Amino acid sequence: MLPTLKSLADPSRLRLAAILLRGEFTVQELTRIMGTGQSRVSHHLKVLTEAGVLSVKRQGTWSYYRVGGDSPFFTAIRPALEQGLTELPQRGEDLAAVALVLEERRNRSREFFDKHARQWDDLARTLLPAPRYREPLLSLVPMGKSVVEIGFGAGGLLPALAARSASVIGIDHSPAMLDEARRRLTEEQVSGVELRLGEMTHLPLPDRSAHCVLLAMVLHHAADPPAVLTEIRRVLVPGGMLLLADLARHEREWVRERLADQWLGFDEEELRAWLTVAGFIRIDCRRIEGDAGEETVLVVTAS
Repeated sequence: MLPTLKSLADPSRLRLAAILLRGEFTVQELTRIMGTGQSRVSHHLKVLTEAGVLSVKRQGTWSYYRVGGDSPFFTAIRPALEQGLTELPQRGEDLAAVALVLEERRNRSREFFDKHARQWDDLARTLLPAPRYREPLLSLVPMGKSVVEIGFGAGGLLPALAARSASVIGIDHSPAMLDEARRRLTEEQVSGVELRLGEMTHLPLPDRSAHCVLLAMVLHHAADPPAVLTEIRRVLVPGGMLLLADLARHEREWVRERLADQWLGFDEEELRAWLTVAGFIRIDCRRIEGDAGEETVLVVTAS
């Protein structure tokens, strides 16, 4: 108990804990959010991590800090702590700064996809090849149900989804991608697909309105993946299905600049943990190993 209590007995460290309850952030982002020098923030992070209050996820040369380490005592007191942290004097300013950092992540992604909409399929396939995951993923889409694809990009999956589904709604945050997908649907004479502009964390859909939600190679672009999964849970009908395909953890750090990736893939354990917290059950994860030069893909289903 003593290391945990000592680590939290400091106003700045309490602020850090409150901020990291809102998501995972790097030292640089936390420095901006708190308006404090980097060395001071790094010191506080070290104390909290050593006490088991925080853990660190390393992605290439970047390190993301999150609440939840290996302290059973902290786990026990966390609910009461979370309630008390809402009363911190700087709470409003910190939440506004967190929102700004997340919005900047989203803006970088949106600007990239607006710029590269026309050549996106070739760009992704050439720079970061993946094994054949689309057919196994599509085979899991329920027949004759309403389907939502989030982050449809240039619309490569939309014709196949339209052939299997009663209705299809595609949602993307890039206006240029909407234009490119609309052009493809027109050329291929695909009907029954509605395209909407929207963010992954604020889907333009009512509660309990979709039987199936699909994300194909999208989550690693998300500014806040757990928030995306929580939002998907909101729009699914009871018993509805989430289908997710994304990269397993890798170390090709150049994808941050070349492909606007926010995350270098995911571990199966962290996806399961996020989905459980978001309210999903019957979580199944399948690995599709790539050939030489191809990245492994995780295909996840959850109800």
